[in-house]
Amino acid sequence: MKKILILSTALCGFAASAQADITVMGWGGAYANSQIEAYFKPFTAATGKKVVSVDSDNPATPVKSQVEANNVTIDVAVLEIADAVRLCDEGALVPFDFSALPNGADGTGAEDDFIAGTLTECMIPTDIFSTVVAYDASKFPDAPPTSIADFFDLEKFPGKRGIRKNAKTTLEMALMADGVPAAEVYALLETDEGVDRAFAKLDTIKKDAVFWEAGAQPPQLLADGEVVMTTAYNGRIFNAVQLESKPFAIVWDGQVFEWEGMAIPKGAPNEADALELIHFATASEQLAKAAEFISYGPPRKSSASLVGNIQGKEEPMGPNLPTDPANMTNALGSSLDFWVDRDIQLNERFNAWLASN
Repeated sequence: MKKILILSTALCGFAASAQADITVMGWGGAYANSQIEAYFKPFTAATGKKVVSVDSDNPATPVKSQVEANNVTIDVAVLEIADAVRLCDEGALVPFDFSALPNGADGTGAEDDFIAGTLTECMIPTDIFSTVVAYDASKFPDAPPTSIADFFDLEKFPGKRGIRKNAKTTLEMALMADGVPAAEVYALLETDEGVDRAFAKLDTIKKDAVFWEAGAQPPQLLADGEVVMTTAYNGRIFNAVQLESKPFAIVWDGQVFEWEGMAIPKGAPNEADALELIHFATASEQLAKAAEFISYGPPRKSSASLVGNIQGKEEPMGPNLPTDPANMTNALGSSLDFWVDRDIQLNERFNAWLASN
């Protein structure tokens, strides 16, 4: 078995290992570790092919510059969905044949096994993260919040609320809190009536709102007692609970989920091996294994029952994942097409709303 070489380098040095069969550029940190343990080491054990893991602040940037320079050294890039669609449209990524992907562990064909909407022409998803409502459980010991509507109920659950300073996810969650089913949110937000309704719902908690911009802020707002409830990224809350023993909990009702995955830059030096690695990594078992290292959910439905305990603990990871069946009963997949068309317009409206009395 060949040894996996793990590098964490500046961008100028990521081509340093000429011996590598496959170079994967990802996000580093705990995220990269989950992929090394669940994908790369088992792949090397199974095939004897080496994998080099290199880090980037955003892999989309070097992918674009390398393809444009016709000097591609990356075989696989881990991309957010918006970047993958944009680079695909620009012709910088290799399209996939979905029919060649392995079936799910339960025999379901790949196109039916992946959560609807997550498979895109040039990217195979590896994980799902979400914006959720989180709260300080010590503030509600007897009757904690259980729904997205509770986030807006200041009478039953008094206290300040943390809200992302952006229209995206905020408007969707406002409509779901106002009783709109997840499946109908975007159709309604395409209308003036729907936008007005979302802002009217936000008006009901505006005087008690604290606005955040960076993902590290919501758990800090909760820890400092500045808010009792906040919208937040699920992974940030999970880490605060697991690593810092914070008394925080998540309301999964009304979550808005997004995803990222693996893509092959056009001109990748080892395209065939890169495709083999992606097929291996996005099988049900490997996706489930990665989820044990980090609280991002596997995008295959057949992976849910395969997820074990949190690494190093006797505690199941499943309930902490956006894709756990119990957490998906009223979940909304973020619509890339919707926000590409309306991001500027709705954020101008959002900023005007912030500035108004």
